[in-house]
Amino acid sequence: MEEEKYMRRCIQLAQNGFCNAAPNPMVGAVIVCDGKIIGEGYHVRCGEAHAEVNAIRSVKDTSLLKRSTIYVSLEPCSHHGKTPPCADLIIEKQIPRIVIGCQDPFSKVAGRGIQKLKDAGREVTVGVLENECRHLIRRFITFHTLRRPYITLKWAESADGFIDLHRNGGSPVILSTPLTSMMVHKKRAEHAAILVGTRTAELDNPSLNVRNWYGRSPVRLVIDRRLSLSPTLHLFDGNVPTLVFTEHPHNSLPGVEYLPINFGQDILPQIMQVLYERNLQSLLVEGGSTLLQSFIDASLWDEAFVEESPIHLASGVNAPKMNDKNSYVNEQYFGRSIRHYTATK
Repeated sequence: MEEEKYMRRCIQLAQNGFCNAAPNPMVGAVIVCDGKIIGEGYHVRCGEAHAEVNAIRSVKDTSLLKRSTIYVSLEPCSHHGKTPPCADLIIEKQIPRIVIGCQDPFSKVAGRGIQKLKDAGREVTVGVLENECRHLIRRFITFHTLRRPYITLKWAESADGFIDLHRNGGSPVILSTPLTSMMVHKKRAEHAAILVGTRTAELDNPSLNVRNWYGRSPVRLVIDRRLSLSPTLHLFDGNVPTLVFTEHPHNSLPGVEYLPINFGQDILPQIMQVLYERNLQSLLVEGGSTLLQSFIDASLWDEAFVEESPIHLASGVNAPKMNDKNSYVNEQYFGRSIRHYTATK
């Protein structure tokens, strides 16, 4: 189908904004005239031009716009944000036909852009590859509908179901390969925030930044109820903004903010509220096992990636356990099997 072909191209273009568009959604746009693509664009970076603007700018002969169709994966905005409304630009350029993948879930838009285009006498089609277009912006939708970040769990486990040996010091067992470790850094670049528990911070002394990929390092989060973590840890080097959840008020260090929460209650909703208020739309949970299991048990996650290592440890720290109801697909990367779970909604 012609419309689906061009919408797939919109989705393909939109994915180029994965690391930089947030907290805005990824959006792609294609302009077609007489069966030929004459313009393309995507939302490159938050605060910069939207997909429709970039697509219109790319058209060499703007006289063709008056008899073209613009395909866009997400409803054109109708409100003034950091950029002018895209619906107004489409009307101004006299583009007669608009094909939209899905309606915007954001309350400031939510159908208003579609209505504005219809009121201007434009032909508007909505819902082409709607599921695929909604899947593309699933993080944005989760954040604005559930009022929490989109949560990804990640760990590597041995062939016999352990994530590390029991230890009081020394280095952790390396279960990932250099190439799958690179994938972990890619995941970090794709998330707004990253979380570890006290014991992981203490034993592994992770930097939790992006080194083996390109892109921004996520905001680092660590749980330190009793302020037992040494200020000399990499987490407190001030190189990346870091939030510490604790029950004791504490003067903040450079680049580190201490946030008191109530440990007498479930701490996960409290952490989610902080992230929502700070517009951090995606969270990567890297460990340890107890923290990961708490998210699983609370059904507070959206995706999980489990790297299966061929190494046998015989004993150690048990890997988190998924519920039987959670299905997964096996994905192969660099000779390793990755179980990819998607939470049932």
